[in-house]
Amino acid sequence: MGPLTLPIIMSLAFCMVQGSPQLRRANDRQGQCTYTFTVPSPREGSCTEPGEAMTAVRELQRENAARSQEMDALKIRLSLLEKVVNRFLGEEGAGQSTSSPLIWTDAQRELEKLRREKDEWEGQRGSLEMAYSDLLKEKSTLEEEKQRLSERIEKVQQAHCPQVPEASRSRDQQISQRQAPSVSGIHGSGTRSSSVAAKEASRDSSRWGADAVGYQELKSELTALPASRMIPEGHSAHQSSENMGTAGNCGELSWIGEPNIYRKADNIAGKYGVWMRDPEPASPFTQDTIWRINTVGADIRQVFEYENLDQLVQGYPAKVYVVPRSMESNGAVVYKGSLYYVRRKSRILVKYDFKTETIAIQKELPDAGYHGQFPYAWGGYTDIDLAVDEMGLWVIYSTEKAKGSIVISQLDLKTLEVKQSWDTTIRKQSVANAFMACGTLYTVGSYSSPSTTVNFAYDTHTGVQKQLNIPFQNRYGYNSMVDYNPTEKKIYGWDNYNMVAYDVRFSKM
Repeated sequence: MGPLTLPIIMSLAFCMVQGSPQLRRANDRQGQCTYTFTVPSPREGSCTEPGEAMTAVRELQRENAARSQEMDALKIRLSLLEKVVNRFLGEEGAGQSTSSPLIWTDAQRELEKLRREKDEWEGQRGSLEMAYSDLLKEKSTLEEEKQRLSERIEKVQQAHCPQVPEASRSRDQQISQRQAPSVSGIHGSGTRSSSVAAKEASRDSSRWGADAVGYQELKSELTALPASRMIPEGHSAHQSSENMGTAGNCGELSWIGEPNIYRKADNIAGKYGVWMRDPEPASPFTQDTIWRINTVGADIRQVFEYENLDQLVQGYPAKVYVVPRSMESNGAVVYKGSLYYVRRKSRILVKYDFKTETIAIQKELPDAGYHGQFPYAWGGYTDIDLAVDEMGLWVIYSTEKAKGSIVISQLDLKTLEVKQSWDTTIRKQSVANAFMACGTLYTVGSYSSPSTTVNFAYDTHTGVQKQLNIPFQNRYGYNSMVDYNPTEKKIYGWDNYNMVAYDVRFSKM
């Protein structure tokens, strides 16, 4: 086919579209037969010249080539996009893509939500860390002042009473030196500078994820109810075990002894915590087994088991359990071989079996306030507090209906269902802590005052509520845990890194 054949054919086709053709046949000068097709054009006065037809064809070819290139580029971009989507969804091969635009949109929305939550959390944490650092500086200054005063007192005593022997120091100071291990970091001597103490405390806080410490420290109580002495002066605070009553002897609480320290926590994770013995242990655990939980941090999961008191003092646990669900604050108890605690940021009660190392029961506590709605005066998200006494397992909390007043409920061990509840008129946020003993709720007036009182009691047997003035000591200035052990007739406490216990006495029925 010659170079002019294609233009001629296209011209003929164009002409056929425009109108009806006329065929003419004639002989040329050489005697050859020629055929002529004529089609009238509705727009043009004459037929298109061959040169103009070639120009039109070239333009069509260029336009077709440009469109082909755009189509190829679009195919390449589409192929790359499919590969990116397949890689994001973890699929292999571009031909196996099953992604959906909805999935991609949901993923982007979730990512943006997480970024916003992270920014908000970092802002709150920064503010709390600054406040906590300021408090630590103030604490360091007070410790330095205390050290200077102690040195002055010692000089005065040496000047006026040089014959006083070393053995005349207080019994509690000797116990503290003998049993409590030395602590580094923020527990250094008062001679250290406040800036160094603040920096080290900030590092420890970041290490343990102690985002809640600032909030807890900033919750301070302005006043404490006055405490009246119910035991005559000179009466020994440490009674023998024979005078403390038996496990089956219940009555009204009448006396609480001085705190005995057993161990001091050695890092910021032990600022607040829980320690206890199981009043009714299940095999393979015994009456000597001690349980400990450090409750500073955003993800509280570790439970330390010690075979006896000596092992606790030495600081070497026999075993460390890691519960599947994080705990909220320090309201946990150990009872009959299981740990009972509140799941973080919820009103869900959890029973964890130590023997099988699994969660046995999870049950929501109806209408209970949680995560800062109705805590004790010191804060710390202590909205729901579990307790054990001679009557069984209890939970101390509040609800919107109770308007912040303490509600007491007795729980079924097998189901964690509420068996019975009692409403009091004691506002939960006005007391430092609470515990159950012999079926009666007792509250502590202050968590920070060195000499406070057990100030209220509510008897679930009679429904009678009354005021009390039983002296109670917060020797170390920040008592965040107060729990009663019915078998030992002791109150366990966690006072500013110190694991302490108090002997108690009940009046006769």
